[in-house]
Amino acid sequence: MVAETAFAVRRILVTRPTGDASDILCAALKMDGYEVFSQPLLVLQRLPQIPVVQRKMLLHLDRYQHVIFISSNAVQFGMALIEDYWPQLPIDLNWYAIGAATASKLERFGIEALTPGSAMTSEGLLALPLLQNVRDQRVLIVKGQGGRDTLTQELTRRGALVDELPCYCRCLPEMSAGELAANLTQWCIDVIMITSGEGLSNLQVLLSPAETTKLKRIGLIVPSQRVANMAHNAGFEQVVTAENASDLAMLRALKEWRRGTGE
Repeated sequence: MVAETAFAVRRILVTRPTGDASDILCAALKMDGYEVFSQPLLVLQRLPQIPVVQRKMLLHLDRYQHVIFISSNAVQFGMALIEDYWPQLPIDLNWYAIGAATASKLERFGIEALTPGSAMTSEGLLALPLLQNVRDQRVLIVKGQGGRDTLTQELTRRGALVDELPCYCRCLPEMSAGELAANLTQWCIDVIMITSGEGLSNLQVLLSPAETTKLKRIGLIVPSQRVANMAHNAGFEQVVTAENASDLAMLRALKEWRRGTGE
């Protein structure tokens, strides 16, 4: 954890995309006595059309040995597609979820998924025993459009036959120039909770360099060391690294930070 200056933390900005996950985190923070504001830094949209090659992946889902969902949003959008082709899911597949929230969503479809525990990253998934010896095995990665390709690259290096199924896109919120900075100032935000590297990148896009400099002492809680490095490189001075992007980890990081500053 990193906390360079003690200051009172009262007003929190939650930046998760709109939906159940954002609502649950906001409610938990309010229960702890914080004043909470929500401003998604990612807008999620279902892709309007699935290309022919990816429709074939869905048709031949039973030919894969491993199916990996890299977010709860991938479950939301991906399972809607899969159910169009497979009202009853094929058997003998190994299913994976990047974290507990993603696994919980898969349970609603009768799927028991393996997870990497608290290591909710591509690297955590890659450490799972069943993904070590995958030569000539077929792997389907259900994901959003774009994003990191660490998982695909490493599984391919291990000899797996990897396909990616993008099922939604992440878009920049529509905000006028200066709108986000004005809101942060008006709401007197003390801490922003960032749950992905792309969310941090969008924060930088929505703030001008001058606004970033002005707001650089706002606290950021981020989900990994990789995102923490991005935040430091962007000039933010108050950066705390949570264990992962889950609500529990974010709340724990906030509490430990306050305890560390003597609040």
